[in-house]
Amino acid sequence: MRSRLAALAAALLIFNPLSAQYRSALPGYRFGFPRDYFNHPDFQTEWWYYTGNLKSANGHHYGFELTFFRQAVSRDPAQSATWDVRDLYLAHLGLSDLDGQHFYHAERINRAGPGIAGVSQSSARIWNGNWQIEWQGVDQHLQAIDPRFQFHLTLRPEKPPVIHGENSVSQKSPGPGHASYYFSLTRLAATGQLDLNGEQFAVSGLAWMDHEFFTHQLDSSQVGWDWLSLQLEDNTELMLFRIRRKDGSLDPFSAGTYVDGQGNSTHLLASDFILQPLAETWKSPATQAVYPIAWKIRIPRLGIEVDARTPLAAQELSGNAGLVPTYWEGAITLAGQRGKLPLSGVGYLEMTGYDHPINLAP
Repeated sequence: MRSRLAALAAALLIFNPLSAQYRSALPGYRFGFPRDYFNHPDFQTEWWYYTGNLKSANGHHYGFELTFFRQAVSRDPAQSATWDVRDLYLAHLGLSDLDGQHFYHAERINRAGPGIAGVSQSSARIWNGNWQIEWQGVDQHLQAIDPRFQFHLTLRPEKPPVIHGENSVSQKSPGPGHASYYFSLTRLAATGQLDLNGEQFAVSGLAWMDHEFFTHQLDSSQVGWDWLSLQLEDNTELMLFRIRRKDGSLDPFSAGTYVDGQGNSTHLLASDFILQPLAETWKSPATQAVYPIAWKIRIPRLGIEVDARTPLAAQELSGNAGLVPTYWEGAITLAGQRGKLPLSGVGYLEMTGYDHPINLAP
């Protein structure tokens, strides 16, 4: 689902309530690459989301998150000057020092201006200041620089893009267009360098990329979601999300995708899997939100049953800009079995709507 920053769309409706000017995500879209890695200005909301689990040569574990987010606020052709605001570009950066038990995060928001932020297929680049992704062939080069840390990673896809949903759309609520176009690179081999607290480390691991674009998604009865990306040791992956409703029930539009070892994908309905919070929780000192940080995941049709836990409870992003609601986004480890065989892996967990309900209704 990867909709944690989609709440910015609702917040920015005060700037541009005319979402009817933009296209909706409807069945029948034909994805094409590399075109669809880049900008879709006919849709109001779009993001590129990177997460991953890394390990240094000395065995120290880290998680990272880097998100580039575009929110359209005007399609007025009269707004053509350099500093006119047609799109806002927001980015989130997170580094989880899992063994050191420390979480770093930062955010920034910019207009395009004279090249401050943007998306360019011609230069194969997405950027916000000195945070960027640049394509060189199939490889993606990720750079993120903060006064406290920085990392430079090369991400090489081991599988082709996976399209989520059915008939090219990931439906999130009732009605035509209440959906997104959503695809992922589910297994990216990551190598590079991390600088933290004045030290440099060579790191390697696995990363995951989501790209989603849409104009409408959730409705007023939906108040939050829980999302997981799972990279399993048997070279398979899972994306799962469940949408929570105001009455406490789970929305039937919750869904997922299973990716086999060859990169073939299978759509999962809400009835195909169970995401069950376990007893372990963490209470945020900043927001007082209580997050379930351990989960049991069961997919009977695949024979998979694993528990997801995090080595670092405090991975909440509470933004200073006030535009994006608080959410928890963090690295997880997986342990369980497929049938009678042991199964482990790594992944990322996201939880929204635990401090207060999120409303993305148009």
